[in-house]
Amino acid sequence: MSNLTLLIPANKESESLPIFLKELNNYSYKKMVVLQEEDVDTINSISNFKDVEIFMQKKRGYGNALKEGLKNINTEFFCIINADGSMDPKFLDEMLSVCRFQDLVFASRYLRGGGSDDDDIITLVGNKCFSFIGNILFNLNLSDILYTYIIGKTDKVKELELKYSDFRICVEIPISAKMKNLNYASLPSKERKRIAGFKKVNAIKDGFLILTAIIELFFQKIFKSK
Repeated sequence: MSNLTLLIPANKESESLPIFLKELNNYSYKKMVVLQEEDVDTINSISNFKDVEIFMQKKRGYGNALKEGLKNINTEFFCIINADGSMDPKFLDEMLSVCRFQDLVFASRYLRGGGSDDDDIITLVGNKCFSFIGNILFNLNLSDILYTYIIGKTDKVKELELKYSDFRICVEIPISAKMKNLNYASLPSKERKRIAGFKKVNAIKDGFLILTAIIELFFQKIFKSK
């Protein structure tokens, strides 16, 4: 039995998810798809996948999908991998191998050997800027703090007590890991174009929320050190 569960948050991914799950059949890992109950089209699109656990999230939002999913994973390791197929599963084995000696492993599009077919100029500049700010304020030593292609030890991520319900969780995970003194590493990964549909992230609105989250977490760090 696999000791890794693939946590697959899905929101209106009826076109992408069945194709991606077929690709994941090549891997022996457990699969948990996190969905909203009203997302009937996506639920129906994967009804024939008998080896997939479907978990209905109680609250809306990407962050809540991850938090609720992580809370219900019982394997030693977890991996966040999105339903749109942009996160290439060919990197799973290497990430898991490294994670046996770390608490978390973050995939990076910006390390040598990595790359992205999905970035545009706005997201590229935004990702670089937020990573730079995170490294300055928290000494993260990460090149891609917004990319949630992450493998980790399940008991360790549960210690983080994550709170954000939306895309702010992307920066909350690495920053909280640093503040909790978890051990982590980063490996290069190539992001593919999503299979179908459209991005759920609004570069301007979500970018502003992410910036406020970094600032809020920085002040929490200062107050805790006093």
